[in-house]
Amino acid sequence: MSAERLDQAVVRLGYAESREKAQRLIRAGAIRVNDQVRDKPGQTITAEDRIEAAAAERFVSRGGEKLEEAFRQFHLDVEGLTCADIGSSTGGFTDCLLQHGAARVFAVDVGKGQLHWKIREDVRVTVME
Repeated sequence: MSAERLDQAVVRLGYAESREKAQRLIRAGAIRVNDQVRDKPGQTITAEDRIEAAAAERFVSRGGEKLEEAFRQFHLDVEGLTCADIGSSTGGFTDCLLQHGAARVFAVDVGKGQLHWKIREDVRVTVME
C-alpha cells in the first residue's frame, strides 16, 4: 500500500466513521503511530506504520459526551424509563439515554435524515421527523 493521510487511515481502520471525527481524535491526541502521539491529520503514513487509538468515541455525537457529565453530576437514573429527545439532531442525547438504560426514546426533530443510523435502527427508538 502506498502512502496515506493519517485521518484517512483512521477511518479505514474503523477508529472513526468519518474524516471529520478522525481529525478530532487525532487533534485530541487519541491516535498513536508507532507508539508516538500524532496530532496532524494530514500526516502521511505507510503500510509499515502501526496505528492505535486510545479509545473509540462513546457516543454518536459530542452532545452525548456533554450530557454524560450531567448524568454523573446529578446522579440521573433513566433505567427503564420512556424518554424524549426534543431536537434530537444526530442523536447524541438519545444515545446517552439508551446507554443509561432508557427503555424507549422518542427522537423528535424538525430536520430530516440527521439522526445517526445506529440510533435510527435501534428498536427502542421512535423517530419523529
